[in-house]
Amino acid sequence: MERTCRLLLLLSTLVYCSLGQGGASLSVSPDRSQFFEFESVSLSCEVQGNSTGWRVMRNAERGNLSECSTDWGKHQGSSCIVSLIPSSSGVYWCESGSGEHSNAVNITVHVGAVILESPALPVTEGYSVTLRCRYQGTPSDLTAVFYKDGSLIRAETTGEITIPAVSKSDEGLYKCSSSKGESPESWMTVTGPTPIPSPAVPVLSMSTPIPSPAVPVLSMSLPRLLCSILVGSPYLLVTIILLVKGCRSRTQEYKPETISKDC
Repeated sequence: MERTCRLLLLLSTLVYCSLGQGGASLSVSPDRSQFFEFESVSLSCEVQGNSTGWRVMRNAERGNLSECSTDWGKHQGSSCIVSLIPSSSGVYWCESGSGEHSNAVNITVHVGAVILESPALPVTEGYSVTLRCRYQGTPSDLTAVFYKDGSLIRAETTGEITIPAVSKSDEGLYKCSSSKGESPESWMTVTGPTPIPSPAVPVLSMSTPIPSPAVPVLSMSLPRLLCSILVGSPYLLVTIILLVKGCRSRTQEYKPETISKDC
């Protein structure tokens, strides 16, 4: 009967988590789903924007739906502090006056000697998670055996097991046992990593033509151009002088002699 009630609570948790969320999340401190009797837990609604009207709700094992500070819990600032007793086991979530709600968390209060410390909130893929078998007293033997979905994982003399990088395949029901007793089962949820937005790539717009570099235009008068050429080219000037002299000497060489006539 007890296992059936826990399975119904787990089913309720999955149903609440599958519904749409209204921009709010339930935080749990400490972040674990199992507690001993007379321990306390702090629950708070983290809302994006105005948090007015949001309250912590509970659906207990007996099906009693109520909110914090009615017959359980007390407000301390924006948090709801719950002193846990066996009837505190149930599904907790945040809800607004308009019916919006957050993620749901299943909390189990155990009256036995052993609980499993596992995260109550979803774990992101790739992160490290430690599951710890905790004893109410101080036993000399810390050896614990861990199970997932009813199948043996392994035994650890330290009383804890670490998954270095969780994946979706690690999602499931976990429990532990030792010579002092056995813990209840708790569901560990694994979510995908949050996508990182890609940086914006600037796009070159071709609508505006890129102006061509201006071509300098030579503006110079003819006399100044000739003067610049002559001054800048002394070899050309010497060549012209030699050609002129050569032409004059050849002209004088072929000039016909004057024939004198006798009067």
